[in-house]
Amino acid sequence: MRYLHTMVRITDVDASLDFYCNKLGLEEVRRYENEKGRFTLIFLAAPKDKGASSAARAPELELTYNWDPEDYTGGRNFGHLAYKVDNIYDTCRRLMDGGVTINRPPRDGHMAFVRSPDNISIEILQEGDPLPPAEPWVSMPNTGSW
Repeated sequence: MRYLHTMVRITDVDASLDFYCNKLGLEEVRRYENEKGRFTLIFLAAPKDKGASSAARAPELELTYNWDPEDYTGGRNFGHLAYKVDNIYDTCRRLMDGGVTINRPPRDGHMAFVRSPDNISIEILQEGDPLPPAEPWVSMPNTGSW
């Protein structure tokens, strides 16, 4: 398992970059804009983590700006923790066997979401290429929110 990033939703890109970059000292390492999904992802890294960020896209802070205004209540501005694993199906099976609900199953062989006992959303990503779609994951519905 490898730590990737923490995602935080933001409401003002300029104010957030001023805080995280100009004041805190993080540096923008990449940006992704999705017109269809109407969001922007801005990835930041600490200066001493830029080499690792460039090589492995970790460890980073992901700022998510949703283009449509939204009031973030109930901690929704904090998004999720993200980890890459060697085999997403084995990891999800181990979690399920331990009584953890798979909120977003890895139907695509690439991504799943679960929640911690404190309701923190955790994204699990397949290391390397996605695994071929497989049951029971392909037919498993989403449960709750993530």
